[in-house]
Amino acid sequence: MIERKQFKHDFVELPKIKRVTVEGKRHYQLADGECVPYPSVTTVLSGCKKTKKALHEWRRRVGAETANKVSRQASDRGTSVHQLIEDYCMNTESEGKIMPNAADMFSRLRAVANKSIDNIKLVEGLMYSEYLRSAGTVDMVAEFDGKLSVIDWKTSTRRKTRSRCYNYFKQEAAYAVMFEEMTGQPVTQLVTVVTDQEGGSQVFIEHRDEWIGEFIVLRDQYEEENRQV
Repeated sequence: MIERKQFKHDFVELPKIKRVTVEGKRHYQLADGECVPYPSVTTVLSGCKKTKKALHEWRRRVGAETANKVSRQASDRGTSVHQLIEDYCMNTESEGKIMPNAADMFSRLRAVANKSIDNIKLVEGLMYSEYLRSAGTVDMVAEFDGKLSVIDWKTSTRRKTRSRCYNYFKQEAAYAVMFEEMTGQPVTQLVTVVTDQEGGSQVFIEHRDEWIGEFIVLRDQYEEENRQV
């Protein structure tokens, strides 16, 4: 039986933020309504023309039925594995039936967490940034091998190349800026932990400043494309 690690928690307090829907797209807003709703980071990244074109071409190539099935399975798998690793890092037991493939993928994320993660500041934290004019939910902010990091858990059907993770890095860079803006604590290290159905796991470590500029470019494009006339 694998020994369960007890993680240290040093949680930060953030303003209350709520999710809202604006014209069918996910946005976030301060619970007291003091700020305008900001689009989520994933809305910004998925809303640019290049991403929408690639998704449209994939759906056309595989067919709507297959595309919907694959997307649904990926979403269910990701949600299940995320909940397992979140519960584990919160030092709580997961409830309910666990699917075998989710358990296998979780076990590989758990191994990474046991080895490298501690002093957790935030888990599934809702954040926003006036500077970036965007918001989102970060998987985790914690120390990774002793360095404060934005940590993103990802599931995949197969092994990833670094070039297929670029949007992950842009997303994490935005979260790093949001965390510093809201807490005053700088975070420059981005950690993407990927587990796949083929039995592998990967860890990509990047620097915030290499990717935040590209996120801002996409943010500007998103605002231009969605500007009310």
